[in-house]
Amino acid sequence: MGAGSWVVMIAVMAAFWGLVILAGVMIFRGSDRSRGGDRTQDRTALEILDDRFARGEVDREEYEARKAVLRGTA
Repeated sequence: MGAGSWVVMIAVMAAFWGLVILAGVMIFRGSDRSRGGDRTQDRTALEILDDRFARGEVDREEYEARKAVLRGTA
């Protein structure tokens, strides 16, 4: 085996491990999306406000006031 074959083996091994790492990253990123992940970009402001009210982050008066502003009735 000459010097050229060692260079090829190193390049092939680096490519192999690069693909293994890339596949792992793609799998973990895909599984995060399938579980729901961070869906705030897909939700409307009213849905986010409803969730905050359900979790108790805003009281009823603040919820109604913000909902009126979002619907344009305030």
